Amino acid sequence: MKVLENSSKHNTPKKHKTFQHYLPSGDRCYSCVHCRANLASHTELISKSFQGSQGKAYLFNAVVNVGCGPAEERVLLTGLHAVADIYCEICKTTLGWKYEHAFESSQKYKEGKYIIELAHMVKDNAESEEKNE
Repeated sequence: MKVLENSSKHNTPKKHKTFQHYLPSGDRCYSCVHCRANLASHTELISKSFQGSQGKAYLFNAVVNVGCGPAEERVLLTGLHAVADIYCEICKTTLGWKYEHAFESSQKYKEGKYIIELAHMVKDNAESEEKNE
């Protein structure tokens, strides 16, 4: 059997395999509406009262299967923030943003947290009917 190796003759960039993270089955979670990749557990949800550029958005403490772009300063409804756009690692759709820095002291609680717009996610509920069998 012949093993194929990358040739150093070609200057093609190496493709890195993206490994998808799956949240525990049975947990309530939020997934990408476009490719259904898990994005966040319901236990990481902080607030449902945020506004994104395309409507309602949720604030999460932690997310999975999400990439982060470069940070930039933006004036949002609550003032000046340094934010970085976040996107689904599987389908590359922009989902919202990550708060990198808040310039007003009343907004510091957002630092390191994630906004995902409802237009880009769907809620997957846990199976609760198993108890009825």
